[in-house]
Amino acid sequence: MLTTLRRNWDFSIGLWLGVLTLVAVAATADLWRDILSIGWRDPENSHLILAPFVAAWLIWVRRERIRFAQPQVSVLGPLVIIIGWISIRVGYEQGIIIAQHGGALLIVCGAALTMLGPGIVRLFLPAAAALMFVLPVPGRIRQAVALPLQEHTAQITHYLLNVIGVPLERGGSVLTINGHEVAVAEACNGMRMVTALLLITFAFVFSVPMRQRIRLFFLIISPLIALLVNVIRLVPTVLLYGYSSAGVADAFHEASGWIMLFVALAILWATLGLLRWLEIAVSPHPVGEED
Repeated sequence: MLTTLRRNWDFSIGLWLGVLTLVAVAATADLWRDILSIGWRDPENSHLILAPFVAAWLIWVRRERIRFAQPQVSVLGPLVIIIGWISIRVGYEQGIIIAQHGGALLIVCGAALTMLGPGIVRLFLPAAAALMFVLPVPGRIRQAVALPLQEHTAQITHYLLNVIGVPLERGGSVLTINGHEVAVAEACNGMRMVTALLLITFAFVFSVPMRQRIRLFFLIISPLIALLVNVIRLVPTVLLYGYSSAGVADAFHEASGWIMLFVALAILWATLGLLRWLEIAVSPHPVGEED
């Protein structure tokens, strides 16, 4: 593999790839600092920090494809850079933040595409697509997704706790237990789970060999899994805020956010196992087999 890598990847191509990428990042440094800042300070966009690691993981999973990689200079790279620059200018003039951030991503990707060519991008397309998750989700989209999810989470949690005999009241997305109000928007924000879980689901479906329709199925149900994970997190959170100290409840709230991603991953594996148990064709098609 290393011999193939040395044969296919000329040193000069690697050097120019590094130089162009660094220049592209430096030219858009202010926007990348803004993206990084949003990812660190805004829990609803914490997926921004995970996205580069997911992209790197998807490259590693497909590392055997490097033997087929034939880098070549492509004119598509400069075209993508120009589109990115236009996107940034329009974003600044119209006050569209997502256009500015998206333009920065296009410029860096265009620099890499210039030296790699579209062939390598096709070989590692899932990794390239994962980079889209470095873009912060616009506030309007966050609200459109988060508010209904918070409402449904509060309804289901209220019902489950009533079933097991825990007295509480619900007003919208606020649960009142033992005299303490627990706002679902604060205790278990729906949007951060949707975006982070969508990224985890994306990594899962492109890490495990499966048919394209099964991949699509998992991506479609990811909001439902986010709802389930939100409920799993909110039930003990509400109980702790109602019958424990605020310090203990806050500590659980902070720790459980990342833990729930592993719970979601376990749910994904369990769902995949259920599909196989039901004898639904999950594995990729053998050569010559059709749907």
